[in-house]
Amino acid sequence: MLIPIKGLLSSEEAEKCRQALMQETWNDGRQTAGHVAINVKTNLQLSRDSQVAQQIGDLILDRLGAHPHFMSAVLPAKVLPPLFNRYESGGAYGNHVDNALLTLPNSSIKLRSDVSTTVFFSEPEQYEGGELVIQHSYGEERVKLAAGDAIVYPANSMHRVEPVTEGIRLAAFFWSQSLVASSEQRQMLYELDQNIQTLIMDHPESESIASLTHLYHNLLRHWSQT
Repeated sequence: MLIPIKGLLSSEEAEKCRQALMQETWNDGRQTAGHVAINVKTNLQLSRDSQVAQQIGDLILDRLGAHPHFMSAVLPAKVLPPLFNRYESGGAYGNHVDNALLTLPNSSIKLRSDVSTTVFFSEPEQYEGGELVIQHSYGEERVKLAAGDAIVYPANSMHRVEPVTEGIRLAAFFWSQSLVASSEQRQMLYELDQNIQTLIMDHPESESIASLTHLYHNLLRHWSQT
């Protein structure tokens, strides 16, 4: 299940973030790659110690925490603070799967990476290439969104970033551990919730709203892990 989130940040906010990120000192992205990914990763990343990264990361999480589609699709239990990457001059990230278990910064707390999120800060016309390509059961999805938009997708998906041949691609990325580990169960809950919301909008007097809401919460009780 791929969920695009349009306009998470306004174009003005995204441009302000992009300009701030451009002024930062970037490090070789291979420093944070695993023993397999290091062979296919040629990008740059910001240090977690960057104040700019922390400020923009807080902004992203605040917006997503108030976004109904993100909360419904992800059902977050734990969220890793966003990281930031930069692709240019042929930089790419070949096919890989994200690590299943991650550690929250400055702690020993583990996080299971159920859901990945990417937030774009460069407009599509500002760079050539750089599509996020996500493989799923029906083939591949090529994602290149407007600055300020985000894409949410299962962290167990094989995915890659195509080479950026011109310009600079800036983005944030992070992982969430969901209350519901199964991507299939999360999808069913999300679709059920969206249909309930549509029913509330279109037929607020419908007696089905209560019974469907009852079903939703009982499924969530059955499938969630706290």
